[in-house]
Amino acid sequence: QVQLVESGGGLVQAGGSLRLSCAASGSIFSINHMGWYRQAPGKQRELVAGITSDGSANYADSVKGRFTISRDNAKNTVYLQMNSLKPEDTAVYYCNVLLQRWRNSGPNAYWGQGTQVTVSS
Repeated sequence: QVQLVESGGGLVQAGGSLRLSCAASGSIFSINHMGWYRQAPGKQRELVAGITSDGSANYADSVKGRFTISRDNAKNTVYLQMNSLKPEDTAVYYCNVLLQRWRNSGPNAYWGQGTQVTVSS
């Protein structure tokens, strides 16, 4: 079994900051890619940021310069620091982790339960 537990969402005023965390636990051999997605009402889920096992990060254009993704490999945890938040950042944020459960298994993707981020104007 693999579990992803997210935390850190909430309500914040425009211009404020939040930090999301997502911790993976269970039977895990290695973690490849970790990322954050978001889904606003009536919209498709979109990639916000991703980070590889060696720390290379990529971001959606809409969050570049405001959001920072990082990971702690020892804790199997990925973070998303969100600064200068805007009302259009309001969405449910999901972490996504690509991992191997055993040495000889292929990678599989797992999703967190989602955490609500609401930015008021």
